[in-house]
Amino acid sequence: MNIIENTLLPIVDISDLSSTNIEKRLSVAALMDNACRQSGFLHIKSSNFDKNLFKQLLEVAKQYFAQEEAVKMQHYIGKSQNHSGYVPIGEEQFKPNSHDIKEAYDINIDYLGDTECRSLVGKNQWPDSLIFKETVQQYYQHIRQIGHQIFRALALALGLTETYFDEHLTFAPSQLRLIHYPYNPNAQDSLGIGSHTDYEFFTLLLPTAPGLQVLSKNGEWLDVPLIENTLVMNIGDMMQVISNGQYIATKHRVKKVQEERYAFPFFFSCNYDFIVKPLIDTAHPKYPAIKCGEHLFNQTVQSFNYLKKRLQNGELVMSNDLTPINFGLAESVVHQ
Repeated sequence: MNIIENTLLPIVDISDLSSTNIEKRLSVAALMDNACRQSGFLHIKSSNFDKNLFKQLLEVAKQYFAQEEAVKMQHYIGKSQNHSGYVPIGEEQFKPNSHDIKEAYDINIDYLGDTECRSLVGKNQWPDSLIFKETVQQYYQHIRQIGHQIFRALALALGLTETYFDEHLTFAPSQLRLIHYPYNPNAQDSLGIGSHTDYEFFTLLLPTAPGLQVLSKNGEWLDVPLIENTLVMNIGDMMQVISNGQYIATKHRVKKVQEERYAFPFFFSCNYDFIVKPLIDTAHPKYPAIKCGEHLFNQTVQSFNYLKKRLQNGELVMSNDLTPINFGLAESVVHQ
């Protein structure tokens, strides 16, 4: 793995988020607050990261994606009811007549009950490999715990009660994606993922090769380097709303590099019915309220072919309970 030590993005050590000392937690929260205001993108590191689990996840992903397409398609995401499973190349389309050059396996909270089942919350569709399921579940729970610490830090940073988000994270449709970018000799002529902002509150990304780029304030695409033993964190649409625009969901994309690449983004959200609205400077709200799960699902329907077909066939209906927001045009503020 080629590690680039210099970066334009801040590096924040979040180890003290697990401390019982509130002053230490407040110190980390202040550093994260500054990074989220300045760029919306940062690298995080922690003594609590399970680095061996990171390596194990990469190995099971390599083994899974090396299988024949017919084997992987046995668990095609279009066979699921809660958006989990294998995503073949071409399934996702952000723009008409184009598709991202990647394949993926999508995993949700794996909710086994009945009362909270929704379009993005339910029982996962798993491949037949037990080691795949066990490793991915362990990674999901590990990163989910770290993400919940970050929710608390951001609550402190925004002047909310530290535990403000806790009760809204019990059955959140937070998603882990295992993404594989195959080797392509024509890499310089294509993108792996087109320009976009993330729908959720924030994302924690474990990448294995260069390719991620963020859009600067001056309209330039800047490479996000690899830094050993860190995760890349970026603010999503919903945290932009919660912060009333103080944190910005910055546009980013993935360019195709001339090497095989894997990436493991974990997209954090709150419970399906949580109402996302400005909680800062509430006398001057910049955004209307949106329902968390409905916003996620509506955005997802517009990107995946199997959901577009269900929509056209009348098998599902997009909710219009609350006003949708187009974050794709949000101003990017990464400073050079």
